[in-house]
Amino acid sequence: MEEKRKISCIVCPLSCVGEVTLDGGEIKALSGFTCQRGKDYAREEVIAPRRMLTTTVRVVNGKLPLLPVVSEAPLPKDKVAACARLLAGVTVAAPIREGDVICENPLGLGTRIVASRSLDAV
Repeated sequence: MEEKRKISCIVCPLSCVGEVTLDGGEIKALSGFTCQRGKDYAREEVIAPRRMLTTTVRVVNGKLPLLPVVSEAPLPKDKVAACARLLAGVTVAAPIREGDVICENPLGLGTRIVASRSLDAV
């Protein structure tokens, strides 16, 4: 059964709105995208969407109670919430430097969660 999905590209400022035609879960056609990057984004968004994760973890002995963290690479969209729940249970001790690894390979997803800022101890 053929299905058509509209996709708003977020790769560049042009924000093209294109259409992906699927048949049985397989991409049959792409239209409306002005560049290859848009087409690549649409393919990934339809077949295996990915998102960056940004959240916070608790800090002990820090000047602030929370530390912002980010995934080094996009995660599968359907795993983002589970990864955030895992990180809700993580506590780190200050001092922390930007780029320090906070969680190595959460849920076996093949990326790391790192500090997105430095945080001094009290």
